[in-house]
Amino acid sequence: MESPIQSYLEKIHAEIQQLRDGKPSSAIPALAHVDPDNYGICLATVDGYVYEVGDTREEFTIQSISKPFTYGLALADRGMEAVDRKIDVEPSGDAFNEISLGEGTGRPSNPMINAGAITATSLVKSSGPNSRFKRILNIHSSFAGRDLTVDERVYKSEYNHGYRNRALSYLLRSFNIIEKDPDPVVEDYFRQCSVNVNCQDLSMMAASLANGGRNPVTGDQVLDISEVERVLSVMTTCGMYDDAGAWVANVGMPAKSGVGGGTLAVLPGQVGLAVYSPPLDEHGSSVRGIATCQRVSRDMELHFVRAGRTGRSVIRARYDINRVPSGIRRTDEAAAVLEEHGHRAAVIELHGDLLFAGTESMVREISNLADDVELVVLDLRRVDETSDVSLRMLSEVRQTLSDAGNQLALIDGEGTLAETFHNLDREVPTFVTRSTAVEWAENELIGRYGEELSLPSIVPVADSPALEPLDGADIEQLESLLEAREYDAGDVIRRVGQRFGGVHFIVSGKVTSTIPAPEGRVKLSTLGAGMTFGELALGTNDKQETTVKAVGPVRLKVLSGEAIEQLESEHPRLAVALWKALTRDAYTRVDQYMRETAVRIRD
Repeated sequence: MESPIQSYLEKIHAEIQQLRDGKPSSAIPALAHVDPDNYGICLATVDGYVYEVGDTREEFTIQSISKPFTYGLALADRGMEAVDRKIDVEPSGDAFNEISLGEGTGRPSNPMINAGAITATSLVKSSGPNSRFKRILNIHSSFAGRDLTVDERVYKSEYNHGYRNRALSYLLRSFNIIEKDPDPVVEDYFRQCSVNVNCQDLSMMAASLANGGRNPVTGDQVLDISEVERVLSVMTTCGMYDDAGAWVANVGMPAKSGVGGGTLAVLPGQVGLAVYSPPLDEHGSSVRGIATCQRVSRDMELHFVRAGRTGRSVIRARYDINRVPSGIRRTDEAAAVLEEHGHRAAVIELHGDLLFAGTESMVREISNLADDVELVVLDLRRVDETSDVSLRMLSEVRQTLSDAGNQLALIDGEGTLAETFHNLDREVPTFVTRSTAVEWAENELIGRYGEELSLPSIVPVADSPALEPLDGADIEQLESLLEAREYDAGDVIRRVGQRFGGVHFIVSGKVTSTIPAPEGRVKLSTLGAGMTFGELALGTNDKQETTVKAVGPVRLKVLSGEAIEQLESEHPRLAVALWKALTRDAYTRVDQYMRETAVRIRD
């Protein structure tokens, strides 16, 4: 099944591709002739899964998107106080290449403008055989999760035409912000901006920042959380230069753009977004990059105000229904069908919040199910908060499953999500307990893969699975002692507190058994034709522990307490054979119950 997230990205890619505003950077001659139609989107989760569409493997130079990562390395090398003495953290309100230096001090306003970024480069230490630039390249590679290289052609173009940046470096040296010869510093800065990346690299770099500085694929802790906290804070207020205020209002994610056409945005704890499209606006940011980030943030509810909780997988457990059978005693034919086809019905237990990150992990789990899974049961009883985007994606999941002839069902104890889901789309089967949902799934599979006899509407007592060990003569003798009874839908057959009322054989129809609970009644099981109830209290004076009610018209044959006494007196051998048969049948049901209990304990 294709993920709704993938489908969504393909849809907006096709729409935003039509934007023709802006043009590639001309400030660096080597960038001026890039294909303006290049356009890629990557969305990377904090566990390293990447959704991508378009030109995501086309390489381009990172340019100013390098600034946060070099700034983070400077923080790691020098410490926050030392870096703060050289670079402020205030929004400048100016373009990226403006001369925004503190009056009297020469301190750049922030590390995202060129003056601050050149200063950050100067603060990175050399270490043994690793030069300053080698360490800068290494940290970018560690964030991307692969070895990156430098585009020498772009570097030479920047080197030959970077007069303004050279002037900034000399001005910084005059204030002693750069304490040594500025030429090697600005050369390393040019190389830093000329590092080749693709859209997937940027998304992984963003996801690593979202993941507290740890690359979600390699597991490398590239920066400590304190450094990441500072980097993302400055990106929020300064990353988009003189467009920063509008960006925070409309997108609400820490971000950085580059004149190479890249845009990177981070939602801490949840996701990293990267876009590549060379045509730029008047602020030096990608036109399609801005439009894409605004659209994704709005549609996926990624603004930091909405998505405030840390994202984590909401998947608590996944299993097929053979691990958690219902409480129904099936015929041998039906049991064989379920044993062969039970893997076609999957139960997925969710917990936590269904915000974007949680919804993404849920959708990915469903999308990655085996092709032969036909029924998907989502257990939502442990879900705390549900966003609008999760409801929309659930609707799309349901539609995709339906189009393939499959079905979605919900376990929703409070019913809130099911009701909202119904308002958005057509109704889905919804259950209060897992056992009732599994029962539904079992019946669906038996109906699809079993012969008609697997779900018979009428089962004579002689064909009851519970009496299988008895021979024909014994069953005939037993039938002579049975009393026929009929009930209408909703009739109570046995009520909590009543004395033992005999062994009940269901000839046709269905019954449910329930027990009292603090907030109403809890359904234990549904029994159909060919099944029995009442025998668990056989031979005791215990009171009835459950209430048994007719689901529709029900026909029973009942071996009453008086008939049992007669059987024991007149046919003791048959009585013993009957007790053995009923004990065997009861054990089968207890075994089913124990298997489900074991799953609950393990989970």
